[in-house]
Amino acid sequence: MADLTRMEKRELLALARNSIKKYLTGEGRVAPPVAKPIYLEKRGVFVTLHRKGELRGCIGYPLPYKPLGEAVVDNAIAAASEDPRFPAVSSAELGELDIEISVLTVPQKVAGPNQVQLGRDGIIISKGSQRGLLLPQVPVEQKWDLEQYISYGCRKAGLAPDEWEKGVQIEVFQAAVFGEKEMGEEP
Repeated sequence: MADLTRMEKRELLALARNSIKKYLTGEGRVAPPVAKPIYLEKRGVFVTLHRKGELRGCIGYPLPYKPLGEAVVDNAIAAASEDPRFPAVSSAELGELDIEISVLTVPQKVAGPNQVQLGRDGIIISKGSQRGLLLPQVPVEQKWDLEQYISYGCRKAGLAPDEWEKGVQIEVFQAAVFGEKEMGEEP
């Protein structure tokens, strides 16, 4: 996975914000950039929205289904309008949103929780058809230890919190995580 430059991160954040704005105002869909080869690389991407420091929406693709630019557009709109945990974002809220993008590596299976590194690895917990994903920044933000992280991953998959002790599949991935706040971007 090629590293994103500071300028590319800024461009992707602007793309996400513009995508949400155009969606909310009914102006149509933003065309993703194609000028740089990195925007055409297929990547797993999540877009996370915060409002006044609180989670406001988070949607993404865990696997590299679409080119990076297109995935940012899709998931920015989905985070603002389709996260089932929240009502759709209103136009009035747009100026209060802080947008964060996570560009993921391809998930890899690991033998067990002891191979998960807090702060580095995102996790996908699965058993049968049930699956739950947590981004690598979540346990750091929540101040969870490894057992709590894996337990919450099980819950996210719709499993009992201790299901990992009985046997689940664990996959890990890393992410380049960047947001408007740390990039000094103003809404």
